[in-house]
Amino acid sequence: MKLLLLGGTAWLGHAVAEAALRDGHDVTCLARGSAPAPDGARFVRANRIDSDALRAVRDEHWDAVVDLAREPRPVRRAVRDLEPVAAKYVFVSSVSAYASHTTIGADESSKLLPALDADEMASVEQYGEAKSACERAVFDAFGEQRAAIVRPGLIGGPGDPTGRTSYWVRRFAAPSNERARVLAPDTPELPTAVIDVRDLADFIVALATGGATGAFNAQGDAHPLPAHLDVAREIACSSAQVVPAPEAWLTEREVAQWMGPRSLPLWIADRDWYGMNARSTDRARAAGLTLRPLADTLRDSLHHELEHDIPNPHGAGLTDAEERELLADFANAER
Repeated sequence: MKLLLLGGTAWLGHAVAEAALRDGHDVTCLARGSAPAPDGARFVRANRIDSDALRAVRDEHWDAVVDLAREPRPVRRAVRDLEPVAAKYVFVSSVSAYASHTTIGADESSKLLPALDADEMASVEQYGEAKSACERAVFDAFGEQRAAIVRPGLIGGPGDPTGRTSYWVRRFAAPSNERARVLAPDTPELPTAVIDVRDLADFIVALATGGATGAFNAQGDAHPLPAHLDVAREIACSSAQVVPAPEAWLTEREVAQWMGPRSLPLWIADRDWYGMNARSTDRARAAGLTLRPLADTLRDSLHHELEHDIPNPHGAGLTDAEERELLADFANAER
């Protein structure tokens, strides 16, 4: 099939292009070119901020378009220009588009956030509204019978630029302190879910080349945080001891949640957000989503980062010095 990827050079996009090429499809990547397209793909350089960015591809017929945009403006332009020449449109949205994350096991019928009226986000806090607006633009132009929306949760695997999914296995592999203690939030019921970028890419290609349409949650299997840490410790062949700290104690010491500097990745304190990582993926599995074990994702992430000399943390987590200071503070508080 003839596939147009609006993106296709960065992490997820590159994985989608590689998966499509591996399956024998004709792949064109239209992107700014911040990273090279995979060998075998046709590359069209364009900046989707430009009003005429799609001029090089809008006169060709496409069996499917895959769009990974974050902002409404390029999606609204793309569906306008490509609806007459594309048989199907696959948009990669996010579970962040949902209005609520309270319910464990919620499916794709859950209410979305109001669609962003503007063409671009005023701040990253509008990410969910922006994705909701993109979804609406796709369905309005192509209809539910010619469009598929993928709503991934946290994406992980080799090359994860955020550092969120590799932090824990790297921390167990190289503890910050001689006593080999690893600081973690005391959240025994917190669901975590990581979908391997390679599994997500395969699913996106399956949607682009198959008949399934509509919306699909695409997440990894849900594991309570302690179980996730157990897998990470096993993959790291580590005997390090987890030190569970109360969430209030961590918050008082300005340890961030989920991502970013001075954080404990995957941690979510607000119980009303527990459903974000535990949505139903039944519809996606029926449409071809296949998941590898979490252990494989963490093992491959560890090997990739060690092979490429990528520091830990990068993008998310505690530095060695920060963890040592917090562990000492916690030990003193327990005396």
